[in-house]
Amino acid sequence: QVQLVDSGGGLAQAGGSLRLSCAASGIIFSLGTMGWYRQYPGKQRELVAVITSGGLKNIADSVKGRFTISRDNAKNIVYLQMDSLKPEDTAVYYCYVQERGYGNWGQGTQVTVSS
Repeated sequence: QVQLVDSGGGLAQAGGSLRLSCAASGIIFSLGTMGWYRQYPGKQRELVAVITSGGLKNIADSVKGRFTISRDNAKNIVYLQMDSLKPEDTAVYYCYVQERGYGNWGQGTQVTVSS
């Protein structure tokens, strides 16, 4: 079973930056797609950015040019560098990791951007 620990959320001012990290541990044979989703209150979880094991990326239009996703395959960590933050980026961010085709979710980290 895969355990995910995501961290790095918090409070930032508009125009500022935060970096999220998600470390996978446990019984890991092969990690596939890794990435981040976010959820607004009362809304469904939405994709922010994901990256495949081969490095292909899918980034939401709303964050393109501001957020950068990367991964360290040796350490089983995925990062989300968030720059030029906007108040509308305020949400709970969830790490997502595929392991042998199964999806696993982190516990979520709150990101709050003040105007």
